Amino acid sequence: MSRNCVFVYSEQFLQYKFHDDHPFNQLRVKLTYDLLRTLGALDDRHIVTPRMATDDELALIHDRSYIEAVKAAGRGGLSEAAALNYGLGTEDTPVFPNMHEASALLVGSTLTAVDAVLSGAAEHALNLGGGLHHGFRGKASGFCVYNDSAVAIQYIREKYGLRVLYVDTDAHHGDGVQWAFYDDPNVCTFSIHETGRYLFPGTGNVNERGHGAGYGYSFNIPLDAFTEDESWLYAYTTALREIADFFRPDVIVTQNGVDAHYYDPLTHLSVTMKTYRIIPKLAHQIAHEYCNGRWIAVGGGGYDIWRVVPRAWALLWLEMTGQADVSGPLPDDWRQRWQPLSPVTLPLEWDDPDNLYPPIPRKAEISEKNAQTVEKALYFIRSQRRAGT
Repeated sequence: MSRNCVFVYSEQFLQYKFHDDHPFNQLRVKLTYDLLRTLGALDDRHIVTPRMATDDELALIHDRSYIEAVKAAGRGGLSEAAALNYGLGTEDTPVFPNMHEASALLVGSTLTAVDAVLSGAAEHALNLGGGLHHGFRGKASGFCVYNDSAVAIQYIREKYGLRVLYVDTDAHHGDGVQWAFYDDPNVCTFSIHETGRYLFPGTGNVNERGHGAGYGYSFNIPLDAFTEDESWLYAYTTALREIADFFRPDVIVTQNGVDAHYYDPLTHLSVTMKTYRIIPKLAHQIAHEYCNGRWIAVGGGGYDIWRVVPRAWALLWLEMTGQADVSGPLPDDWRQRWQPLSPVTLPLEWDDPDNLYPPIPRKAEISEKNAQTVEKALYFIRSQRRAGT
């Protein structure tokens, strides 16, 4: 097991909590942490305590007026009308006490991961508390108050001067990160997600390619609803390989939302644990082939917190640390500890059964359409290659 990896973790991640019935629940990070500890795959030498991001760091991406509004909202000092102007107090992103402090900790956690890797203290770093990719410069959106990935990327650009490849495998388009760097040729964003025809935030079309100097550095693959493992993985592996070879990054930042799984209640895709074994394997390879191993990974979406998130995120850490693939039964101790709290029956195995869901009637049509989307998404790269540029 590699010791040259960092796992950023704090029980304080659970303070980022909108309300008891909200689908975004950071208990999933604790469930993953406990699964890895029970497995013997995570020890104290890996764990780093995060810090809070400063206002100046948040202002790398967010307007200061917005930061002050978040502080006021968390103290109960922002009117409902003013809050709504900032995307706060909505059904998706309701106000909660100490909202600024909880949100700034998640940003600081990702910055902790960045500094661990780029200072040379670690080769890879994981912050499962991060991945809040919908936050905008002056507005909360989609469960996200501050955008830790966008802040971290700008932090990398300003402090370390490195070219960043951002890879987002969340089922929802990574809109906040894309728009933050839409005109920046030193940041390449790649998001593979469920088509916005059916799903929030409704963006992420193949023709969103960047603007000005950043044109050609934004890549999107919107997949059809009910996409399964084979088609999803074809799109991901084909695109990431070609994008990495085109951009040749200095560092890779991956957002690891796991809400494309069949069980996820907020999306309409049909992938299984097979996909969550491959996603980190390819990211790991890209990190070593292009980035001297520099890889920062964050969490993201994932709303079946009991059956999906702990297994998928544990597989990410196991790949990151070069540990042997696990299969077969999940640890009994972990299942027994958490089953009394779970509203669903916890899975028995690391992998999903082959008959997890009924056959998809339109499988061939969906796969063909997705393959065409990949062609369109990579047209810019392939046309340059044909032209010899």
